[in-house]
Amino acid sequence: MFTVIKVAITSLLIVTISEVSKKSVLMGGLLASLPLISILSLIWLYIENKDIQQASQFSYSVFYMVIPSLPMFLIFPWLLKKTNGSFYISLTIASLLTIACYHLMLYLLPKFGIQFS
Repeated sequence: MFTVIKVAITSLLIVTISEVSKKSVLMGGLLASLPLISILSLIWLYIENKDIQQASQFSYSVFYMVIPSLPMFLIFPWLLKKTNGSFYISLTIASLLTIACYHLMLYLLPKFGIQFS
């Protein structure tokens, strides 16, 4: 039952952001930029496990994984212009470049002594 509640609340949040974005892209962008999914994930993790250390590690991992996701928000609109509005092509290329950025981050983090379990 708890899983159903988690899915319902999280889904409602995503639908709300999508609907707000139709009316105001700035407000939609603001809502989407808030770490709401991360906050909900922290809440669900804590409710289920009551493990402060796990919540702390999760928070650190989110911090480091947000960094390689940021270029997508610059690459995607640039690609839209370069491809004359080819949405799916631009999104695919931007997503693949983001995956490459994630791989680079996962390669670099241990070089700086940052490990996650």
